[in-house]
Amino acid sequence: MISYDVIVLGSGPGGYVTAIRASQLGFKTAIIEKESLGGVCLNWGCIPTKALIKSAQVFDYLKHAEDYGLTINDYDKDFSAVVNRSRNVAAGMSKGVNFLMKKNKIDVIKGFGKVKPGKKISVKNEKGEITDFEAKYIIIATGAKSRTLPSLPQDGKKIIGYREAMTLKSQPKNIIIVGSGAIGIEFAYFFNAMGSNVTIVEYLDRIVPVEDKEISKALEINFKKNGIKILTSSELTDTVVKGKVVTATIKSKNKVEKLEADVILSAVGIKSNIENIGLEDVGIVTDNDKVLVDSFYQTNIPGYFAIGDITKGQALAHVASAEGILCVEKLAGQNVEPLDYGNIPGCTYSFPEIASVGLTEDQAIEKGYEVKIGKFPFSASGKAQASGKSEGFVKVIFDSKYGEWLGCHMIGAGVTDMIAEAVLARKLETTGHEVLKAVHPHPTMSEAVMESVAAAYGEVIHL
Repeated sequence: MISYDVIVLGSGPGGYVTAIRASQLGFKTAIIEKESLGGVCLNWGCIPTKALIKSAQVFDYLKHAEDYGLTINDYDKDFSAVVNRSRNVAAGMSKGVNFLMKKNKIDVIKGFGKVKPGKKISVKNEKGEITDFEAKYIIIATGAKSRTLPSLPQDGKKIIGYREAMTLKSQPKNIIIVGSGAIGIEFAYFFNAMGSNVTIVEYLDRIVPVEDKEISKALEINFKKNGIKILTSSELTDTVVKGKVVTATIKSKNKVEKLEADVILSAVGIKSNIENIGLEDVGIVTDNDKVLVDSFYQTNIPGYFAIGDITKGQALAHVASAEGILCVEKLAGQNVEPLDYGNIPGCTYSFPEIASVGLTEDQAIEKGYEVKIGKFPFSASGKAQASGKSEGFVKVIFDSKYGEWLGCHMIGAGVTDMIAEAVLARKLETTGHEVLKAVHPHPTMSEAVMESVAAAYGEVIHL
């Protein structure tokens, strides 16, 4: 039996980052993957969706070329080519992870892994052959898949999940998207920008419901302006597939309506990949589809750890990576602190983009804070006006008593690249006045962060 110090089960952004850090720390490391290196994020999530969205943004720029003093007489789109570009980007990134495994001397074991008692893992390869491995530490990072609803059974053709949405052979004329979290919103933007008729069905009373209410309202206004139909406080109760058309029954507060579409995308969340991987055989405790772990990701069984989407932290790629790094650094005896889940940035890569960290205004008030609120619209930003993308704003929330930066919420062009300033500032317990005294470059979109903080303290200049 081949032995390792660390075996990582799953090679997504949690798994492969964990393996690299473990190898850097001197652990003899192996990683097990049943599909392509990089997991869902690199192959079917974070990366290929951004490639699709970039194509949609370029197409949108072409449609509005005259706004920039340019004349383009003839342009068109090739939906298949857009999809192929996305797949090629994903394939390139997966090859990059393979390179990193070789560079860091990590053994890649192909096949389906199943944990066993005694700190062992059995791996079944594509030929059906089973090989056992053992390790001092086993880290489970098996990620998640698209969640299914009883009223929305996915057939992979007319009722689909995110994987099928990224590889459609032809562009749907009409598409219904159920769910308005990041996945649903990003696909809604993509298909709308490419010319499809898009309807969003959201069970709660507003889209992107985890975001600040003002962010939700701003995105809804933008989406409706661009022709996206939005049904909030609504539920899809039934679907009927007949020929090339799928008919959805939508129940709202005051009515029931039937909508026809070429395809329905289920974007109602994710389900952890914890079935049939041996957790019950080992005795690892789970609760509500999640593996229970301590602050450094050890399960109830010594030697077995779990990170990423299968645990109770936010189901985000950067969270999984951070958890894995902390996990192996703790195993190496380093003095590390538990992850602060209250300072995790969230990003939605539609247009306009959304980025946020910390408490929303309502959450801060519910927790009893007296708050200072500052907002700065991109319409007052020289860089935003020059770029032709001046929609949106930055909103900051401070505690009036001690000056703690409680939350930051952004909607607009490029804000997913700006939110790190707020994350770092909150990590360092920076005050509002320290932000104001940190000189921001002009003209940039990032000035809106400084200006929104100035607005909170009554010192705003350009508003």
